Amino acid sequence: MPSRKIDIIDGRAALDEVRRADAAGEKPQRTDLATAVRYLLQLLDEKAPGNSVEVRVPPFGAVQVIQGPRHTRGTPPNVVEMDPATWIAVATGTERWSDAASSGRVSASGTRADLSDVLPLRP
Repeated sequence: MPSRKIDIIDGRAALDEVRRADAAGEKPQRTDLATAVRYLLQLLDEKAPGNSVEVRVPPFGAVQVIQGPRHTRGTPPNVVEMDPATWIAVATGTERWSDAASSGRVSASGTRADLSDVLPLRP
């Protein structure tokens, strides 16, 4: 995660642009997609602070969240990874976590890697 916080207006605008592009069947602008992903990761970090689960959305960002044992070196024991489109869908509630996970679009390992209790977010 970048140390600079994404302003709520900029985050929502980027998310709106990504949604607009998806609805029109277009590919979203990379900058809008990156900002939307990072903004939603930022909201997740605010909602569920901690260091026990690493959520990765390559190539745009990663954040450690959820209270529990702190991870400091090597591969974290609890990792969640997904593509940007899946992250935006589960983070905003347009797709349920369980549906995305069962379809194989979410890679989740570890006993704490279920985000259904903290999703969706309210952007």
